[in-house]
Amino acid sequence: MKKNKKYQNPPIKIIIGIIFIVLIIYVFIGFKSKKDQLDNVPWYPIDSNVVTTEKQTVVPKKVPKDSPKIDISEISKYSDYGYGKWEFGEGDKRVQRFDLMRAGYKPSTVDKKLLNFFAITDIHITDKESPAQAIYLRNQGGSYSAYSGVMLYTTQVLDATLQTINVLHKENPFSFGISLGDSVNSSQRNELSWYIDVLEGGVIKPYSGVKSESMPDYQTTYKAVGLNASIPWYQTLGNHDHFWMGFLPPDDHIRKTLNGKEILSLGNPFIDQNAINSRQYYMGSIDGKTTYGSIIGEGSTDVPTPTIASADVNRKINSTPEWMNKFYNSWSKPKGHGFDNKKYINEGFANYTFEPKSTFPIKIIVLNDTQRDDDPNDPVALGFGKDSYGYGHGELDDARYKWLVNELKTGQAQGKLMIIAAHVPIAVEKNPSMMAWNEDFEKKLITELHNYPNLIMWISGHRHKDTITAIKSPDPARPELGFWEVETHSLRDFPQQFRTFQIVMNTDKTVSIFVTNVDPAVKEGSLAAISRSYAIAASQILPAKPTPIPDGSYSGNAELIKQLDPKMINKIQTD
Repeated sequence: MKKNKKYQNPPIKIIIGIIFIVLIIYVFIGFKSKKDQLDNVPWYPIDSNVVTTEKQTVVPKKVPKDSPKIDISEISKYSDYGYGKWEFGEGDKRVQRFDLMRAGYKPSTVDKKLLNFFAITDIHITDKESPAQAIYLRNQGGSYSAYSGVMLYTTQVLDATLQTINVLHKENPFSFGISLGDSVNSSQRNELSWYIDVLEGGVIKPYSGVKSESMPDYQTTYKAVGLNASIPWYQTLGNHDHFWMGFLPPDDHIRKTLNGKEILSLGNPFIDQNAINSRQYYMGSIDGKTTYGSIIGEGSTDVPTPTIASADVNRKINSTPEWMNKFYNSWSKPKGHGFDNKKYINEGFANYTFEPKSTFPIKIIVLNDTQRDDDPNDPVALGFGKDSYGYGHGELDDARYKWLVNELKTGQAQGKLMIIAAHVPIAVEKNPSMMAWNEDFEKKLITELHNYPNLIMWISGHRHKDTITAIKSPDPARPELGFWEVETHSLRDFPQQFRTFQIVMNTDKTVSIFVTNVDPAVKEGSLAAISRSYAIAASQILPAKPTPIPDGSYSGNAELIKQLDPKMINKIQTD
C-alpha cells in the first residue's frame, strides 16, 4: 500500500516554521532567565533630597586636635580618629561677576533662557587591583592623586552622579552633557568599559582578575542606572585617558606588567626624568579581597618581586585610536559621542565640534589640548621648564592649533556663540608646574582667542578645582573680546562635584552664564557616601598645596556676565 505523498516529506516551509517557533521559545526563555538574573542584581539608589550647592553644601567636620597623624592608607582608623566626617551646611551664595564688563556696569534681568547643560570631569574610573599603579608615590610626592580610599568606589560615585543628573533633568531639562576628560585612571581597557557601561546603564562587575568567593562591598556586582537616554553626552580626551597614570607614555615594561601578575617597578618620576627606566621601587597594588582595600607589594626592590592574585587581559592600555573607537561603538546617543569621524579616529585626532540646539546659534568646540603620545621626555625642549616633569601639560601641536583657529573663524563668520571644551585649562598655571603650558605658546594662544568676540567661555577639568577666571580683553574699549575660563572639579577627590551651566540672554542684551556646583545626592550609608568620607579624610591627611591663581578668581557658584558683539545681539534677537 502506497503512503500518502502529502505526509512523506514535510514541506520546507513547515520545517522553517517549526525552527522559528523553537527559536522564539528559546529566546523568550533566555530573555526571561536574563531578566530574572538582573532582577536579583542590587542597585544603589541616591538620596531623595536632590539639591545644588546653592541650597546645601557638604562641610567637613574638624579633626579633633588630639587625633594622631595617620597614613592615608590606614582607612580602618579614619572613623575612630575623626577623619572623613561631614555634615550639611548653608548654601553657597551665587556671586555676580562683572570682570569682563566696562567699569560701572549695572546688571539687568533675564530676558530668555538659551541653553542648559552639565559637565563632569576627572572621574578616574580605577582598576584598583591592577599591578601597574603609582600607589607608592603617595609617600614620594605627597599627593593623594597617587592613592586614596576613593579608588575603591569610583564606579559607584559616577552612578550616584548620573542619578542626580537625571533628577535635575526632570526639573530643568539639559540639552546635553559633556565629560571633560580623565574618565579613567590609567587608559586601561577595563576601566574604559566600566566608565561607558555606567553611563549607559547595566550590570557592573567592579573588579578585575578572578572573582574570589567572598568579596567586600566595593567589589559587589550591581546594576547602574545610567544617564537618562534622552540626554546626548559628549566626550573629551584627558591625559589619564591615554597615558599611564596620566603621567608617562606606557613603554614595553609597563605594558608587559599590566598583562601579568608581577607588580610594577619604577623610579620616582617626581624628581627623575629617567624614572620610567629605573627599577628602584615596587609601586604596589590593592588587595580586593580585604574590607579596606589593603595595599600590597610596595617598597624597595631589594626583595623578591611581589605579585597580585591574578592576571587580566582586559588591563591592556588603549591607544588613542582604540580609546576613541570604544565610544564610536557604544550604543547611546549621539553616535560616537563626538568621535564619529573614522579618519580622525584612525589618526587619533580627538577634536570635533557640535551644535546642540537648532533654535540657538551656538557651537561647542571640543579640543584635545593634552600632550602628544610621541612627545620626548624633555620638558626643557618642549618649553615647560627644567623641573616640570610628567605629561600633564597643556599643548597644541601645529595641526590642532590650525584646526582650532579655523573652527573659531568659521563660527565667528557664521554668527555663532562659541564655547571651547578642553581638558587642560589656560592661564592658571606657571612653570615649573607639570600642568602649565609653554609660556610663549600660551601667550600666542590667548592673543588669538581674543580675536573672537563670539567666544564666551573655555571650560576644562584637569586640576581638580572649580576655579573661575576672567580672561579679559586686551582692549578696554572692546570688552566683548574677553571670555571666561571655568574649571569643573573632579568626581574623584573632595568635594566630588560636577557643574551645571545655564546660558541666558539679559534685557540689556548681555549674556549671563549661571554656573552651579552640584554634590551627588549620596544616600547615607551607601558606597558613594563612604567614598565621600574617604575623599574628605584624604584631604585632611594630605592637604593639597595651594596653587597660585590670578587675582579675581573665584571658586563656586556664579553668574558670569559677557558683553556680546552687536552683530551677535541682532542675530539672537531675530532667531
